[in-house]
Amino acid sequence: MKNLILILAIITTITSCNEKKEVKPEVIIITEDKSVDIEINDKRISLELNPMQKQHQLEHMRDHLEAVQAIIALLAEDKYEIASRVAYKKLGSTTEMKMMCGSFGHKQFETLGLEFHKSADEMSEVFKTKNKNKSLEALSNTMNYCKQCHQTFRQ
Repeated sequence: MKNLILILAIITTITSCNEKKEVKPEVIIITEDKSVDIEINDKRISLELNPMQKQHQLEHMRDHLEAVQAIIALLAEDKYEIASRVAYKKLGSTTEMKMMCGSFGHKQFETLGLEFHKSADEMSEVFKTKNKNKSLEALSNTMNYCKQCHQTFRQ
């Protein structure tokens, strides 16, 4: 009898280990739409842009983000000269950027935008020193203007 119970216990253990259990994918259910609350609680200053201006600004912000990503990759590869050119051409105080900052009709936004572009000019010069720590500090300084702007303003 003991042998029979032992054999049944072993068979039960072996067969239960071989059973394939169905793995169900995790499903996330959104129960409440918070987008309305976000809009209502957004205390940032609206630039009150028309749809065309919003699209134009969005394209510029994405271009800036792509430039920052490229700069990070270039600094990681010690390609300081190229990073310097990208910083100046894509983020610096070019005539186009100065005009864009002034086109939104909000003095505080214009001032912050111009300071951002000026910091990119300075960052471009720091990259030429080929000093990684100073380059990263300059990049951090420029990115701080991005953070300030996005904390202060919305489209």
